[in-house]
Amino acid sequence: MIKKITLGASIAALTLATGCASILSDSKYPVTISSTPTGANFSVTNEAGLDVHSGVTPDTITLDASDGFFSSASYTVKYQMAGYNEQTFEIKAGMDGWYLGNILLGGLIGMLIVDPATGAMWKLPETANATLQPQTAAAAAEDLTIASIDQVPEELKSQLVRVK
Repeated sequence: MIKKITLGASIAALTLATGCASILSDSKYPVTISSTPTGANFSVTNEAGLDVHSGVTPDTITLDASDGFFSSASYTVKYQMAGYNEQTFEIKAGMDGWYLGNILLGGLIGMLIVDPATGAMWKLPETANATLQPQTAAAAAEDLTIASIDQVPEELKSQLVRVK
């Protein structure tokens, strides 16, 4: 009888000492970065403006869902491709549904300490997708620089083409 009570008390203590989301979820998530058309360069920065990852679409990267105790992570994905307008996409972590399981299983310790400390209370979306828009002639003309012949370096003058 004592062994059954001790075993039951041990299981109850372990359940109360852990967080529901920490057990059933994670604090890092794979996020697929994609674009239409594919082959766009992308860079991911965190809230502090630090580069987290860069690559070419499509790609799957792993990101932290938490930015600190009780703080969800947020990222900005910048897409760039020749002939297309630059585009950005915001990735924001939301509350993980398993975090609310602490009401039934994890108790206050799981809800107020374990899951917020591990970051498991947050979840990131699975994808970040952008549809890139082709540059218009007016936008492409913004990249045109007009200079007088005096401003062109000697080593580039041989590459100039006469316009009639």
